[in-house]
Amino acid sequence: MDVIFHEKQQGSLCAQHCLNALLQGPYFTAVDLATIGHRFDEEERARMAEAGVSSDEYNRFLQEPSSNVDDSGYFSVQVISEALSVWGLELIPYNSSDPRAAVARQCPMNENAFICHYRDHWFSIRKLGRQWFNLNSILSGPELLSDTYLSLFLAQLQTDKYSIFIVVGDLPSCEADKVLALAPLSPRHFRKAPTKKQEPEEDDEQLKAALAMSWKEMEEGDDQEALNKAILQSLQSSQPIIEPQPVARAPQVNFNAAVDDDLRRAISLSLGGDQEESCSLTAAEASTSSAAEASTSSAITDSIEFIRQRRLLRLEQPTASPNNP
Repeated sequence: MDVIFHEKQQGSLCAQHCLNALLQGPYFTAVDLATIGHRFDEEERARMAEAGVSSDEYNRFLQEPSSNVDDSGYFSVQVISEALSVWGLELIPYNSSDPRAAVARQCPMNENAFICHYRDHWFSIRKLGRQWFNLNSILSGPELLSDTYLSLFLAQLQTDKYSIFIVVGDLPSCEADKVLALAPLSPRHFRKAPTKKQEPEEDDEQLKAALAMSWKEMEEGDDQEALNKAILQSLQSSQPIIEPQPVARAPQVNFNAAVDDDLRRAISLSLGGDQEESCSLTAAEASTSSAAEASTSSAITDSIEFIRQRRLLRLEQPTASPNNP
């Protein structure tokens, strides 16, 4: 689309870019449009002076800024309309009661061009060859519009409070018109032409899609984690719970206080040896061990009785007198 003339936005010179894109050439400069704007200011001042230069209305008019041109480069619709009149072109409001406007609303693709305005910004839409292009200076280049999308685009601009004007008359011939009439662009070049106001909305849609994808991945990760926990709990519940069994303690042996210390140690050693041996016995050997323990206990009882008899005999013997030989 290099054959199409397109000026990118510089400062507030959108009116100049709009006109040059419409006419497909650098026909107007900011100085040219400012000259037209100042001429309108002088004409308006002359009309106000007819009521008297000392009137309050005239003094207020002098104090108010110009409605046709300002230092930033903005120009009014009167200036643009006057500049187009040089080429025999006329601007008609899209929503006016003019019969030509009614026809344009019914079938906008049969027109030649439109000029749109919103909040001090101007841009043009023009047919080149048999195809429509959005020539907005805030875009990086011309945007190809299909006939179907042209109607939708104009309707959207109206919804966004744009003022739309129909360019009536024969536009000057240009190279792009001739080239595109012979070789139209392929339909693959068709795409939506966002306005400056629509760009943030498009970015918001991309951000929402990215957030939705991020939340979806997080939810899937949470589901997987919950599934893993459920499987682990199921495995734990299927295993039997083994409670610790109390450890049997060896019975404590109470010794008779009357037994001497030597005899207590002998009995303790005897019982200790028997307990160590019983730990390694089988069920069959346990019976034999019990018999041996009974015999040992009898022998111990006999020993205790023998010792007691010896003590009694010793006590019954008379003590030897010193006079006895």
